[in-house]
Amino acid sequence: MFHESDIVLKASHIVKQFPASGGRTLTACNDINLNVYKGKTLGIVGESGCGKSTFVRMVISMDKPTSGEILYHGKNLVELSKKETWENRQNMQMVFQDPLASFNPKMKIVDILTEPLLNYKRIKRSEKEAKARELLEMVNLPGEFIYRYPHNMSGGQRQRVSIARALSLEPEILVCDEATSALDVSVQESIIELLVRLQKEKNISMIFICHDLALIQSFAHQIAVMYLGNIVEVLPGNEVAHNSLHPYAQALLGAQFSIHMDPKTKIESIESEAPSPLDVPEGCPFQNRCEHCEERCKRERPVLTRVSEGHEVACHYVAGQMAQR
Repeated sequence: MFHESDIVLKASHIVKQFPASGGRTLTACNDINLNVYKGKTLGIVGESGCGKSTFVRMVISMDKPTSGEILYHGKNLVELSKKETWENRQNMQMVFQDPLASFNPKMKIVDILTEPLLNYKRIKRSEKEAKARELLEMVNLPGEFIYRYPHNMSGGQRQRVSIARALSLEPEILVCDEATSALDVSVQESIIELLVRLQKEKNISMIFICHDLALIQSFAHQIAVMYLGNIVEVLPGNEVAHNSLHPYAQALLGAQFSIHMDPKTKIESIESEAPSPLDVPEGCPFQNRCEHCEERCKRERPVLTRVSEGHEVACHYVAGQMAQR
């Protein structure tokens, strides 16, 4: 399903650290290794503060990693000049959680949609209205919306405009950072269906950040589970429900709610709170919330280990179980 030749972006040993008070250091991303494949969706899931958004900000060159490489078709994005970074942004665009906050409230939709195209000299000013109507039709919105302001639209409509703007430059990679979490459940589904359709039509790659494992497993081709800056499991999206092995991934599945679930099914909460990112314990970062924690987990941090095709887990307990088979 995933071939080396189809990799369009490769993050290798990415570390991002921030200085904190008292001479301490906050490690937001700790040795992240992920691949983005042509025409596929990589979902990254985890609790708030686990480092998901920090990682994608580095992918689209809004931030630079402390160490590591981000290779886009073999070119290291970390080493690009300011001009090269600006040029490369045509290849990677982002859809934010709150489109209203990312739009200029004084600009009409026609200007919001065509500003990127004008910046990169892709169209002439005389072509603005026609291009804006075309982009709105692409995301199933009426062409006359080009004369509206963002505050005159619903949340779902604004997010469709945000998607249209991001795709106006025909990027190869679309990054969605919690793009549906602020929307009603019924609207979420229509936005996901739109993204899936556009991905097939344009053969674009997607990175989708989310904290809802039930949602992301419904459409992502590959899912990375992140906890306190560490990737703890990577597996195909269609295997999440039945083949997740890491205790944290299983805890996320047990804590999710669905209207289709058996009413007798008990929703399990995850025990205790995650430690502060400034005080991550030595060894496994999930140790204080894991029922399988043993002495080795407290002194040695597990690394991602292959358990099957496209499936890697960072867990001493899982490694021990696999060894006994």
